[in-house]
Amino acid sequence: MLHYEIKDLAVPELHQLLLGGIAPRPIALVSTISKDGESNLSPFSFFNAFGVNPPMIAFSPARRGRDASLKDTYNNLISTEECVVQAVTYSMVEQISLASTEYPAGVDEFLKSGLTPIESDLVKPKRVKESPFQMECKLVDMKSYGESGGSANMAICEILKLHVAEDIFTDGIIDPQKIDLIARMSGNYYCRANGKAIFEVEKPLEKRGIGYDQLPNFIKLSEVYSANNLAKFGNATSIPDDGTVKDFIKEIVNIDSVGFEISEEAFYRYEKLSNYKYMMKTSLQFIKENHPKSKYFIEITAKCALENNDTDFAWKAAMCKEKIDKHPW
Repeated sequence: MLHYEIKDLAVPELHQLLLGGIAPRPIALVSTISKDGESNLSPFSFFNAFGVNPPMIAFSPARRGRDASLKDTYNNLISTEECVVQAVTYSMVEQISLASTEYPAGVDEFLKSGLTPIESDLVKPKRVKESPFQMECKLVDMKSYGESGGSANMAICEILKLHVAEDIFTDGIIDPQKIDLIARMSGNYYCRANGKAIFEVEKPLEKRGIGYDQLPNFIKLSEVYSANNLAKFGNATSIPDDGTVKDFIKEIVNIDSVGFEISEEAFYRYEKLSNYKYMMKTSLQFIKENHPKSKYFIEITAKCALENNDTDFAWKAAMCKEKIDKHPW
């Protein structure tokens, strides 16, 4: 580990470290209007939501690093106390980058970026047509934390009205694959929240998992399972008993074998396909044949099931490693 005392770091160096370590960060595309009616549009990646009753968001129109001057967004918010905050999607990313340019006051970033301004319902600043998620807001408070370059200004805003595209919903929730959001990383890097970058983690909700401390030692000491795998095991409410494991073995042995092969090459092919049922069937056959790596293959199978969110299968498979000798077939 590298260790840094904040007092020993120059502001640009600290800034880069924070941008790299606190990421990915959602991007607020903020439109404001000056007291003279001039539109401004600027993205901010120090941004998030902080409550729903009332619905509150905050972002930081910080002072410019080079000269500590205040940004147009800050000045406009102080003058009018209104803004619209939009989500940023992949289809907009280059336009958003263009809108981040430090144009002189009075320059309309809608025109410079090519983004389309549309009327808001409750506030004066324009909405961005291209964004599928738009929030009309009022400024509740502006907190300032210094007057030097890079000093934070925290704009705390209440959402007055939401505008959400109908086609980004699936079963009543905003589908991450459809909204296709982007987030900010360090340097020139962004992150696209789409495709294989999106994954699911089962919430504990009201159930209470057995926890890491209750895992059998042969699972905790495995060189196959990652810390994430062990935590997923620990989220289960119980450990399969002998009878359940015995029934599981019978079920796997009797799986339809059309197209099934027994070999290490076939096992790894099944792993690439996430076909953990055939992986398990192969592992059981390896045990029957006294294959020297048979129990290792069982762990690989359980790991594959875990990573495909089939924790019940994973537990039964994992328990076979220690219980298999009790249940010949």
